[in-house]
Amino acid sequence: MAPTQTIPGALTTAAPAQWLRAGGIVLAGSALAAICARVSVPLYFTPVPLSLAPFAVLLLGLLLSPRMAGATFVAYLTEGALGLPVFAPSPLAPSGLGHLLGPTGGYLLAYPLAAMLISYLWRRTGRSFTTALVSAGAGDLAILASGALWLAALPHLTARPALPSALTLAVLPFLPGDALKIAAAAALAAGFLRLRRSMSSSHSSE
Repeated sequence: MAPTQTIPGALTTAAPAQWLRAGGIVLAGSALAAICARVSVPLYFTPVPLSLAPFAVLLLGLLLSPRMAGATFVAYLTEGALGLPVFAPSPLAPSGLGHLLGPTGGYLLAYPLAAMLISYLWRRTGRSFTTALVSAGAGDLAILASGALWLAALPHLTARPALPSALTLAVLPFLPGDALKIAAAAALAAGFLRLRRSMSSSHSSE
């Protein structure tokens, strides 16, 4: 008979696999965010481009745990700061670190906390499509608020260095598109959860 593995031995064996799995999820999530960020359209009236990057924040916030969601976007920001092409292109911030200090820095720096907030809220509100909408909406508002406050603190980028001007440049133009991103992320997350539950129930009934 083969010797029974002790509990400490089992934990030692499982730990590397858990770390590898977590690392894979973080890298895959940051890659998704990078792909979404590259899908961007510059707007002539604001230094902030229209980008799909917030959609990645909303979706991954709903799909991942708060800790994993936050770690994913900390990794994403680290990759960008090191010069990897993961941020949306911007003529005002050609370098990686310049993005974090430029007009879009407020949005970017809010990503980890917004993703954690979305994940925290959805996991405590029943995980329905409606609560996914509310959770993603709260995270999106946090991103927009951070972006507007950051832009208001950079007066050389706006003709009128005041918060109302920053709202016009950093929030209002993006509300219609963000509403679509919120709905799409909520639908995908709720659908994925229903699929997992149905698969789990089918396996348990076998």
